[in-house]
Amino acid sequence: MNHTPIDRRAIPAHAIESRWQASDGWPIRRIDWPVPEAPRGSILFLPGRGDCYEKYLETLEQWHRAGWAVSASDWRGQAGSGRLGNDPVTGHVSDFADWVNDLALLWSQWKETRPGPHVLAGHSMGGHLVLRALTEGRVDPAAVVLSAPMLGFFGTVLPLPVMHGAARLMKRLGDAARPAWKWSEKPGQVPASRITLLTHDPVRYADELWWRDARPELVMGPGSWGWVERAYASTRVLNRPGVLERVQTPVLLLGAENDRLVDMRAIERAAARLPQGELVRFGAGSRHEILREADPVRDRAMAAIDAFLDHAVAASG
Repeated sequence: MNHTPIDRRAIPAHAIESRWQASDGWPIRRIDWPVPEAPRGSILFLPGRGDCYEKYLETLEQWHRAGWAVSASDWRGQAGSGRLGNDPVTGHVSDFADWVNDLALLWSQWKETRPGPHVLAGHSMGGHLVLRALTEGRVDPAAVVLSAPMLGFFGTVLPLPVMHGAARLMKRLGDAARPAWKWSEKPGQVPASRITLLTHDPVRYADELWWRDARPELVMGPGSWGWVERAYASTRVLNRPGVLERVQTPVLLLGAENDRLVDMRAIERAAARLPQGELVRFGAGSRHEILREADPVRDRAMAAIDAFLDHAVAASG
């Protein structure tokens, strides 16, 4: 095992950044680590809303050092892969199905060049989209890892159809690409309180700010009303009876009781509905970005993922 400290503010010299083309020709960034000698398999990681793979270099490098051939990709319309709205900072999408289609194509191409078993991992919105693709049979991983998957919004008290209806109305009252919430006085500027939603680790949080300065194209702020409405619509798809119940793939879900962005109760319900779902629960010591938390939380999460993949991948073979 390589015990050299991981530089979270540098692309590893052995990792290659490139672009792949979606079915309509849209260029999307990706990053690939080389295939290790005697690989355990391959992991494809997808980040969350407004995220970039730069934030997860530590995790990706750690997986590579553990013997995995690792890759990660942007979602179209965010990070370094362009925008779908009217400005550089608002996250917009016409339909989550567009992202599912992109993932399905990337998955099919990626598997051809990476050794199996093949594992699919996603954080937050990335976890939501991974689960969508899985339930629709668009991907066929040996195992799935979901970090704080966006399966519901924190603080939702009204029934999902009511919230969806309200979002649909707001979307129709103006430009669907307009921001759904105010982030800061200056577009793209990070609010001072944002860290309290994401992590207890100020140094790892500062890494993200460093990357935003080093690569301004990564900067993204609030989602659009179109994004909000489509997020509710996609969540309702996953909530339909029988959708999660038919998934036979082993799925590990990591969730934090102290998460103030996604609904931990929705993660618990999903874990119970998935035939091979496993839930690792974190308490007050973890916020939303479990893989970027302080060492006690993050070390436990990485160990849980490693143990899960050991038995899930072995079972798949």
